[in-house]
Amino acid sequence: MNPTLRGVMMFALVAGLIGLTGLMQGWNSALVILNMGLVSAIMALGVNLQWGFAGLFNIGVMGFVALGGLAAVLISMPPTTEAWAAGGMRMGAALVTGALTVIAAIFAHNRLAPGWQRGLITLAIVIGGFLLYRTLFDPARDAIESVNPAGTGYLGGLSLPILLAWPAGGLLAAGAAWLIGKTALGLRSDYLAIATLGIAEIIIALMKNEDWLSRGVKNVVGLPRPVPYEIDLQNDPAFVEQAGNLGLSAVEWSTLYVKLGYTGLFTAVLVLLLVLAQLALASPWGRMMRAIRDNETAAEAMGKNVKRRHLEIFILGSAICGIAGAMMTTLDGQLTPGSYQPLRFTFLVWVMVIVGGSGNNFGAVLGGFLIWFLWVQVEPLGTWAISMITTPLPDGSALKDHLIASAPQMRLLTMGVVLLVVLRFYPKGLLPER
Repeated sequence: MNPTLRGVMMFALVAGLIGLTGLMQGWNSALVILNMGLVSAIMALGVNLQWGFAGLFNIGVMGFVALGGLAAVLISMPPTTEAWAAGGMRMGAALVTGALTVIAAIFAHNRLAPGWQRGLITLAIVIGGFLLYRTLFDPARDAIESVNPAGTGYLGGLSLPILLAWPAGGLLAAGAAWLIGKTALGLRSDYLAIATLGIAEIIIALMKNEDWLSRGVKNVVGLPRPVPYEIDLQNDPAFVEQAGNLGLSAVEWSTLYVKLGYTGLFTAVLVLLLVLAQLALASPWGRMMRAIRDNETAAEAMGKNVKRRHLEIFILGSAICGIAGAMMTTLDGQLTPGSYQPLRFTFLVWVMVIVGGSGNNFGAVLGGFLIWFLWVQVEPLGTWAISMITTPLPDGSALKDHLIASAPQMRLLTMGVVLLVVLRFYPKGLLPER
């Protein structure tokens, strides 16, 4: 079959599934799936850049997604003036001290002659800087977190439009990727996977425990929206009249209107990133990345700086995941660090890339939509199917109750089955790399 026709048919199938959901379960449910499908497609696109273009095995995806979510808080939430007065300046001084300590230690290690003196001076800088850092940091943290801990207890943000948080999330994730890549990209692929997973766990653990930064597990709620609030729309006479013309109540139409607003914004971001990824793939830089992926030794022999190119693609892919994380937090309207589960959701994004077709940007997008649709719909469909199968069993049967209670596990089972079937019949994915 012609690859273009095949791709059109695959995307038409996914669109049909979402449309069928709208007809059977309501358009509100269909738009929920569509919006998170758009975010998932962007995450899959970022991972595909790293794996499909360069062969980098990054399983710390959720760490970069979480940094994107943190950016949404730091950019859009109003500053907590009482917390800033209590310890904001001291916290800033502590962070600057920590950064200067790292810079001074690196400078000493690089400039001093090798020997025991270099090690001793570097160690003294690190220990002295750490003690000074903790002397400033601990009282500042306690002062900030003591300010109305039930409602705030953190520094807040810059009170800027939430849309600015999306590129800021990409920049924050890119900065973290640069730091990680400078140390971890020299590792073999399996060690790189372990390192990125561990770093993602560290990032999420910091977000859970540093209340002064993001309220930790208390969560930050009430993030500003880039779209109107439903209650404001319902109080607008013109909007109420418009809802009546469509045969809907104001409540129904306001809910759909808001979700359609998110759909438009997310679609614009996905299309922009997809176009840029396709241009990169077709450029000399993209051909060089694929040559490095296929044979690093040969590419290095041709004078290519493999480590530098790996760092570039690692930063780009992580930045896209950071943008997706900021978008997801914007959609949720809250930051919940406890919901970032690296193993569970990183596995899901990787399934999207593998099923869709690694190395093919359109395949990654297709996988994002398809796998997210299955992830959402398998549980209710599984519950219905098991209920039908166990109908002959009497109510109160231990076997019947056990099978119905196990229906949520159908998600993981289905993901495994889908992955196995695709790898068996389409080893390069539904839309393989050309």
